[in-house]
This record gives sequence, C-alpha cells and structure tokens, in this order.
Amino acid sequence: MRPLLLLAFTLGALSAAEPIHETFDATFDAKRFTTPIPNKNTEVRDGVLWTRGSSGGKYPPMVYLPVEGKDMSISFRYRHLGDGGWLWFFIDGDDGFGSVDHMLRVKLLRDSVTLDVDAHTKDTNHPLLQKTRPADAVSGAFRTNEHLPAEKIDLAANRWRTVKLVFEGEAVTINIDDKLWSHRLVRPNFNAGKRKLLWMQNGGAKGIEIDDIHVEPVKAQ
Repeated sequence: MRPLLLLAFTLGALSAAEPIHETFDATFDAKRFTTPIPNKNTEVRDGVLWTRGSSGGKYPPMVYLPVEGKDMSISFRYRHLGDGGWLWFFIDGDDGFGSVDHMLRVKLLRDSVTLDVDAHTKDTNHPLLQKTRPADAVSGAFRTNEHLPAEKIDLAANRWRTVKLVFEGEAVTINIDDKLWSHRLVRPNFNAGKRKLLWMQNGGAKGIEIDDIHVEPVKAQ
C-alpha cells in the first residue's frame, strides 16, 4: 500500500473511533461513509437513508460505514417499503492474521433470522473451510463459515424494526425490537477489532430505509 493511502486509511480509522449517531438529518455528512452517497441506488431523503433497485452485479446494493473498536454497541432502524426482499447486516473485523474480512452476518429475512459466523485459519483441512474461496491476498488466511439454523420470526410487516448488537469480549448479544427476538453467541473471533459495517439491501423498486445508526464503545463494568 502506498504511504499516502496508508495515511488516509489510518486517519479514517481514527476519526471513526468516536461514537457515531447518524440520523440523516440536515447535518448529514456523506464523508462518514466509504460508499459514495448519493449514488444510483442510495440517497438521503426525508431524513432517512433510502436504498432501492439492483446493483447490476452479483450482489444487491451495499452501504459501508467504517468503525473502530472491540467492545462496542451497534444499533440501527430499518423498514421495508415493499413486499418481499431482505436485509443482510455484516460486521467486518480483523481476521487475526493481518487482514480484515467478515466476522458476523445477520440475515434479516421476512420470516426468519439466520446468523453466519466467519472466522479465519491457515489450516487447509479445517472442516468449516470455504473451499472455493482463495486465501486472503494480504494475510494468507482462509475464511471459515459457520451457518447457524434459521430462527423463525415474523418480520413481514413494512414497519420500522430496531436491530442491536452488543459485543463484549468473545460474546455478542443480538436483539430485534428489544424482546421480539434475541440471541447470544460466544466465539473467539468476536474479540477482534471491528473495522466496518455493511448493509446489503434487497429492497426492490420501493427499497429499504435505514435510520438512527448508533455505534459506541461498551464501557467496562
């Protein structure tokens, strides 16, 4: 990596270390996101982030937000504006070998929630190895994927939902609408630094709205 690019990345990471509260109001600063906003799929309208349509590529439209820290609380609200579709929420972090990759994926379907845990190894015989995926170009590590069974939950209504994740050490607690659905996971890789949040949105022509993003450190008790 060139020195200037490395400096830009470092400064971005340091600025992202501050608590984030994004309400997409008149003070919205698009530079906080690494995704250019507005773009052909995403814009801010009526005080929310609105993403719709197709990216034209393999995956639906995505929005990236850099973060920095280990123990942290992450929350946001989302709402579907049309029928069908889904929202996948990714937390990316240090892979333990010198690079950054997916750590946890929360798949918010209309009738269920599925969790995918992504860890990393240099063991080419690891039972959870994603065998079709090459080693990371920077770290040389391979991604493993633990696909947990789907849990049924009724998310069919096109109303605002609140998603919250709290990372503390090797544990994460995930809630949807407070007590509607909750799950706690403990995995060694959750103790690594978090670097990036990603919303992958399959919302069709009407789209998905996101609002009220909170990211803040969890203070030791």
